[in-house]
Amino acid sequence: MSTNELPASESAGTANVAVSDMKLEVVIIPVSDVERSKDFYASLGWRLDADFQFENGFRVVQFTPPGSRCSIQFGAKLTSAEPGSVRDFYLIVSDIVAAHSELVSRGVAISEVFHPAVPGAQFQPEGSEGRLSGMDPGHISYRSFATFSDPDGNRWLIQEVTTRLPSRIAGDTTFSSAGDLSKATATRCSRTQLARVPDRKSRSQLAGLVCRVHGAGTIRRRIAALKLFHHSKHKGIESRAAS
Repeated sequence: MSTNELPASESAGTANVAVSDMKLEVVIIPVSDVERSKDFYASLGWRLDADFQFENGFRVVQFTPPGSRCSIQFGAKLTSAEPGSVRDFYLIVSDIVAAHSELVSRGVAISEVFHPAVPGAQFQPEGSEGRLSGMDPGHISYRSFATFSDPDGNRWLIQEVTTRLPSRIAGDTTFSSAGDLSKATATRCSRTQLARVPDRKSRSQLAGLVCRVHGAGTIRRRIAALKLFHHSKHKGIESRAAS
């Protein structure tokens, strides 16, 4: 087990207290028919990890989505939650068009690819006015979605992520391979877009999102890190041009 020590500015009364790694391993999906659900998740191309049955009627089936470090479990006598009550567990992909096409080819009833007209529209029912058809016009990371449900109505939310927010590049938050991320970014962004700081509107949107996710106390550090990164890149370009 590894530990990470909290930065002094974020410890708030927990100075020198180590934080143990806690990796999300499994989420429980409530279903009414185990065999039907097993067939469905197998049809998605997800890996079957286990199917344990016991004399008292308890049964647990585990599947893992491709590239995921977190698995799902369903079965008998596993949860008291109502079958079909799960909503919008995220499935992150680097190319949502390709992922959508693959699921369609597997016979999955999936929504069209859409982007939200207003914040939170991705959580609205299919056909809602807040869902605008097609990918985000600017191909902005985090803003293109699609949804599908299992036979009980448990709904999954597919989201395209090609560029992570600051501080989310290292560790388990990256894609399953460098090639996966590279391919997605190459098809979604030009070199100019990758090299420059976003325009004022995009920068404001990013700052607001970072603030909501990390808290207002950390946003100054995030923005400073972005400025330093792009300043260093700009200097590097100038040096190569001069040589």
